[in-house]
Amino acid sequence: MNGEPAGTSMISAARKAPYLDRVEEHELAVRWKEKRDQEALHRITMAHMRLVISMATKFRYFGLPLSDLIQEGHVGLLEAAARFEPDRDVRFSTYATWWIRASMQDYILRNWSIVRGGTSSAQKALFFNLRRLRARLAQGSEPLRGAAVYKEIAEAIGVSVSDVALMDSRLSGPDTSLNAPLSDDGEAGSERMDFLVSDAPTPDEVVTASVDDERRVLWLNRALSVLNDRELRIIRERRLRDEGATLESLGEKLGISKERVRQIENRAMQKLRTALLKINPDMAPAMM
Repeated sequence: MNGEPAGTSMISAARKAPYLDRVEEHELAVRWKEKRDQEALHRITMAHMRLVISMATKFRYFGLPLSDLIQEGHVGLLEAAARFEPDRDVRFSTYATWWIRASMQDYILRNWSIVRGGTSSAQKALFFNLRRLRARLAQGSEPLRGAAVYKEIAEAIGVSVSDVALMDSRLSGPDTSLNAPLSDDGEAGSERMDFLVSDAPTPDEVVTASVDDERRVLWLNRALSVLNDRELRIIRERRLRDEGATLESLGEKLGISKERVRQIENRAMQKLRTALLKINPDMAPAMM
C-alpha cells in the first residue's frame, strides 16, 4: 500500500471503517453465523479494529511491537466472531473485549523476556499488574517498602507473598541470550535457541481451522436435507459413524438385500456430491 508499513495501514483502515449501530451489527452477526458470509465478517471485524488498537496501546510498555500486538488482537477478534451468539442481548464489542485482551496477554507471556511464570488467572493478573500496584504503593503518603509491598500486593491480587516475590525477581532479572549453552561446563552442546521451535498450531491457524470446520458442518447439514429418510439413515449408519454399519446388517434392519442397500447408498452419495457442489463449487477438486 504505497510502501506504507502494515501496522500503519491497518490503523489507517480502522479509523476509516464506519461504526455499526445495534441493528446493523445484529444483522451482520446473523449473516456470518448462519450463512458464513465473509463480507459480513469483514465489516464486523473492521468496525471493531479501533477497539483492538486501543487495547494494544495499553500493553505497549512491555516493549513488543505495536503492530504485533494489533495482529494478535485481530486473532482474538476473529475468535470472538466465531463464537459470538447474535441472539443474546450483548453488544459484540462487550463480548469481543475479553478475547482480544486474552490473545494479547498470551502473546506477551509467550514473547516477553522473562522466565515463564504460571498461567493461572491469578498469575496472569500478578504479571500484568505488579509494576502498576508497586508504583501506586510507592506514591502513598507513607511509601511501603520491602516485604510490606509484597504483602500489600499479594492481598490485592489474591496470591501468596512468595508468588509476588518470585514474579518481582523475574521481572527485574536480566535477559539471557538465546545462544547461551544449556550446560555451564563450557562444552559445545545444545543452545536455548534449539528448543524454541514448536509444532503446535499458531492462534490464527487454530481460529481458521475452527471456522473452516464449522463451515463444512453447515454445508454438510444443508446437503443432507436433499436425501429422503431411507437414504439419510443409510448415509448416517454407513458414513457418519466411527464404525460404519455393514451392508448386510443394514439390509436386515431395513428388510432389503445388501445389494439394494449398496445401490441406495451410491445414489445418495451422488445426490450429496451434487448438492455440495451447488452450495460451494470450489469443492470440486476435493471430490475428484
